[in-house]
Amino acid sequence: MTSLPARNRRADARRSRTAVLDAAARVLNADPDAGLEAIATAAGVTRQTVYAHFPSREQLLIAVVDRLTQEAVAAMDAAEPDAGPAADALLRLLDASAGTVRRFPVLLRKISSLPVGPQADHDRHTPVADRIERVVQRGRQTGEFDDRLPLDWLVTATIKLAHAASEERDAGRLSGDEAEDALRTSLLRILGAASGDGCPPRPR
Repeated sequence: MTSLPARNRRADARRSRTAVLDAAARVLNADPDAGLEAIATAAGVTRQTVYAHFPSREQLLIAVVDRLTQEAVAAMDAAEPDAGPAADALLRLLDASAGTVRRFPVLLRKISSLPVGPQADHDRHTPVADRIERVVQRGRQTGEFDDRLPLDWLVTATIKLAHAASEERDAGRLSGDEAEDALRTSLLRILGAASGDGCPPRPR
């Protein structure tokens, strides 16, 4: 049986790790070049505690990305992906995921500029891609979306378009409403939910 002191130590370690990740997201979003000392101060722990959880800055950044990905996935699940028309559900998922991006735009731009292997990038996007794929597949099964294009390609295109809309908005080339409208229009066309003239998809 695990002793009470041991359980308390593990609980304290979990709390301090969470505090460090929360502080790192806030501090690095304000200043991507901030040092571990600033993160430790914001988390209310010592620098040694930060190093105990994350021996390197790279490991801390990876953990922050994982944490933000978990938040985005939880928001997507809360957006009821199985409810209503597939097109509406897909747009709800993307908006829910984008909420995390809007909270930490500077941090995520910094992280996205760091070199990462193709497998690590794939693993990072898999939880998001899986949920998008489920909705796109549902739309194809119900006839809301065309099924002439490969499913994997549609999922990838959806993610890329969502990133592009976010980048255009952040760069000031599109307003928030314009970026949302461009994303919606582009997605519906690619998915075959409507052709360029607003007609429904051709029969399969």
